[in-house]
Amino acid sequence: MPFPTHLLTEDEDLVLDLRPHWWCLAPAGALLAVVTIVALAALRMSWWGPFDWAILLLFLGGLGFFGFTYLQWTTTNFVVTNERLVSRKGVFSKEGIEIPLDRINTVFFKQSIFERIIGAGDLGIESAGEGGRQEFTDIRMPNLVQNEIYRQVEGLEDRRLRRLGQAAAEAAPATPAEPQLSIPEQIEKLDRLRRRGVVTDEEFEAKKRELLDRM
Repeated sequence: MPFPTHLLTEDEDLVLDLRPHWWCLAPAGALLAVVTIVALAALRMSWWGPFDWAILLLFLGGLGFFGFTYLQWTTTNFVVTNERLVSRKGVFSKEGIEIPLDRINTVFFKQSIFERIIGAGDLGIESAGEGGRQEFTDIRMPNLVQNEIYRQVEGLEDRRLRRLGQAAAEAAPATPAEPQLSIPEQIEKLDRLRRRGVVTDEEFEAKKRELLDRM
């Protein structure tokens, strides 16, 4: 089952929604295959008897075990959003954990040689808070998930810095516009610059005539 989108906040985007790796279904699938082969062999070799009924019950038990394991697989979510990490599981009752991205300190993964071949592994999250360290098993491509979590953590920090910059810009008082000088005041200012040697007499006279023509 996909992660319910109504559980996301207004500005939250779903990045990863993963089921456990198919390898977690292998033990139940192998058991079901064995009891199925045994049941078919028993049916071909004899008529129904007490032993055959026992084989049938064993087959139904294997089928039920596989069905329940499959339900657990479909109702387990490992979710990464642009704001948090969520793990939920449970067929009838639900349990889960949520870790805000800004609390994550370290993400590490572990894979055996066989797990590297099939693309499975375990993921560990160290975070600031009461939980401290959380372990998640049977994660698909844990190295890629690790990279994506770090990418989203960096993205969250960038968005917060941009929001802080925008808030600071909006809160800053507007710089009052410098009052416009009148023409006589501009000529007087130019004369002071002339006396200080900043502008030459020729530049002063040319600018003075230009200002007087505007009057």
